[in-house]
This record gives sequence, structure tokens and C-alpha cells, in this order.
Amino acid sequence: MITIDCADPQTLAAWWAEALGVEDIQDYDAFVVLAATPLVLGFQRVPEPRPGKNRVHIDFASPDRPADVERLAKLGATVVGEQSMQGMTWTVLKDPEGNEFCLADAGSH
Repeated sequence: MITIDCADPQTLAAWWAEALGVEDIQDYDAFVVLAATPLVLGFQRVPEPRPGKNRVHIDFASPDRPADVERLAKLGATVVGEQSMQGMTWTVLKDPEGNEFCLADAGSH
């Protein structure tokens, strides 16, 4: 499981559930779990805001990165920028609480 600290676990978990197409949401008040096989995400309430850049982030792959970036932005993600290196291209985004994640072209290594 990857756990993400946040101010509002229910709202952020609902956003990620929509973004990932996940329906299995387990709500334990200050901790919410999304069972997105094979990835399980946990969201835990913390009192302090995120102090800076994530030390750990999630990288996803997409068969149609531009369309998925557009879909995620419409859901409320913020596009930070696009990066490329050695034949690999990805987009850096932030979820509604500012947690960064990446979306790469499927097949990129």
C-alpha cells in the first residue's frame, strides 16, 4: 500500500477513485483505502500541509497520455509540465491537494 498524507481523506480518496476508476472504497474516518488492484492507495488525515515536493510519488502509464492528462485536468488535477529523456515522455501533475504524480506513455521504460 502507498499512503498519502492529506487534509481531507474522504474528498481526496473520492478524487483518486474517479481518476483511477476504482469503486472499492473503505472509509475508517481519518484513513481511507482504495483497493485498485494491484495498487492499493491509503489516504490519512494529517494536521499539517505538505511542506514541499513529494519525496515519493506514483508513476502511471497510459496508452493515450494526452487524453488521460486532459481527463485528469478536467477532474481537478493541475498539470505541472511535460518531461522527456531517452525516448521516455511523461507529464507531471498534482492532485487537488498538491500531491505530485506522473503519467507516462505506455511502453516507456
